[in-house]
Amino acid sequence: SWGWRTVEKILRIQETALDMKIPILYLVDSAGARITDQLEMFPGRRGAGAIFYNQVRLSGMVPQVCLLFGPSAAGGAYIPAFCDVVFMVNHNASMYLGSPRMAQMVIAEKVTLEEMGGAAMHCSVSGCGDLLAESEEEAIEACRRWLTYFPQNYLGKPPLLPVQPPRPGRKVEEIVPARESVPFDMYELIDRIIDAGSWFEVKRLFAPEVICGLARLGGQPVGVLANQPKVKGGVLFVDSADKAARFVTLCDAFNIPLLFLMDVPGFMVGSEVERQGIIRHGAKMVAAVSEATVPKISVVVRKAYGAGLYAMCGPAYEPDCCMALPTAQIAVMGPEAAVQAVYENKINALPQDERESFIHDKRAEYVRDIDIFRLASELVVDHIVGGEELRDELIGRFALYESKRKRFAERKHPVYPV
Repeated sequence: SWGWRTVEKILRIQETALDMKIPILYLVDSAGARITDQLEMFPGRRGAGAIFYNQVRLSGMVPQVCLLFGPSAAGGAYIPAFCDVVFMVNHNASMYLGSPRMAQMVIAEKVTLEEMGGAAMHCSVSGCGDLLAESEEEAIEACRRWLTYFPQNYLGKPPLLPVQPPRPGRKVEEIVPARESVPFDMYELIDRIIDAGSWFEVKRLFAPEVICGLARLGGQPVGVLANQPKVKGGVLFVDSADKAARFVTLCDAFNIPLLFLMDVPGFMVGSEVERQGIIRHGAKMVAAVSEATVPKISVVVRKAYGAGLYAMCGPAYEPDCCMALPTAQIAVMGPEAAVQAVYENKINALPQDERESFIHDKRAEYVRDIDIFRLASELVVDHIVGGEELRDELIGRFALYESKRKRFAERKHPVYPV
């Protein structure tokens, strides 16, 4: 538990990290503040609130990592919340603002500690946890690996490692089906691109329709943001937009280039997601992608429809290169939906035996209109790349863009859509 001396020690090590611009690790297993010491350690200028103030100052300046071994209760729960990444030990770690006993007293809710704030819940439902470790040793090892992708601070460059070939497997053309309605596993495609053994995923259990992970391409650390067509068709939801926005911001803060792999039908529609604020959350993702000034390469793997193109760093968001596989499509919506939307009344007015032929012709016309080679000729995409050349093309282009230096805008800060 925390007394005033606990708080003072935390503040001093944070101030050391600020002065030296070095990473800071928080190894947390605490019952929270001592109520008997609240006057000394809670309300004042050197009270517990200053810990979180310092974390905000440190954010984006140096890597902040939380290893949550046990409880992190009440105000103490904000330590992991303000960190870049949180590794939680299953069945031991927990974080919550109010304990199950408090919830029963205040709102008459009966809930277990695991249900309220357990590691599995936070890694799969709330998104507060990034990796669910089965032991403290696993969490520590994950922390060590995590730090190998990052510089000491925002002024440095991510460390390089020797180049490793990708994992052997099927060709890219065999992995990605031509028909957009057929799902495939984006992880298999990622394995064909990145250096073998370099994958470090965050929030795998949370919003799995979007994949966020650190990897290496030719020894160079990159952040990979990809849609996962095997989960919910790769459609973007409220949680996936939040997950992606945070990951993009993290990579941009520490000079880690970004690779976007698109197979996205767009954002989810319907009254449920509108009430959850999908417009606001989608705007948050678009804002993060817009502001990122690190080298950015976007690849249209199969399709990029509607605002999904915008959120996944389409041409308007100044990727250093927007590439596409030869079978890719970019459009407001897919051919089937587009023909139905535009010609529904006309289709219904046609005799039954003429409808199929009419729909077929209109779909073919629409497909010709959005042909990826035509879009390349119109300078919408910068390069059409074959699957076998994709990895080498990415390595070469990221090396070329390494010297990029850019400031997004001159201002104090944006008004974030949160």
